[in-house]
Amino acid sequence: MPPIPGSGLAKGLAVTLRTMTKRSHTAQYPDAQPELPPRSRGVIGLFEENCTVCMLCARECPDWCIYIDSHKETMPAAAPGGRERSRNVLDRFAIDFALCMYCGICIEVCPFDALFWSPEFEYAETDIRELTHERDKLREWMWTVPAPPALDPGAEEPKELAAARKAAEKLAAAQSEPASPPSAPSTPAASAGPAGPTGPGDAATPPPGEGGHA
Repeated sequence: MPPIPGSGLAKGLAVTLRTMTKRSHTAQYPDAQPELPPRSRGVIGLFEENCTVCMLCARECPDWCIYIDSHKETMPAAAPGGRERSRNVLDRFAIDFALCMYCGICIEVCPFDALFWSPEFEYAETDIRELTHERDKLREWMWTVPAPPALDPGAEEPKELAAARKAAEKLAAAQSEPASPPSAPSTPAASAGPAGPTGPGDAATPPPGEGGHA
């Protein structure tokens, strides 16, 4: 059936009339903060305790806007006779948000969960050179990162949680079992008393103090 001439115009006018009858709402920013979605890409927060200076985020960044400096420290052996080990110590972690295109690749490739998205967006500067924020500022933004969403009730339990739960249950069961009383030492049969003669030529050994030399 061919469309009725002018039906498209009538639908457009109906949308316009419905919009005209609604009262417009103006967000009074900055007095009223906007309600952002939980996965908003505002700024990147750093949890430096998890950073191992693997440089994976800096290598995968398409804009090369992540700057990392570190040095190596020698750790003493954990046990006598053990071998000393070296570890990387983070000296600088900075992100130039004048170059960042908020692709999130650095967050996705981080194997140790050291980078997170924060909904914080109020970090504009009057000088473009001040948009390079160091690790102290990135750490402050870390505390504005929202909590992860809850798992689907029908989803499979993570393997890490299952292993930790089983270990805790085994430990609780071991602690709840009553301690068994110590068993009495077994008494040899010879110590129960003098045994009778076992043959025609065998005689019982007299107890100490009763026998003597003639």
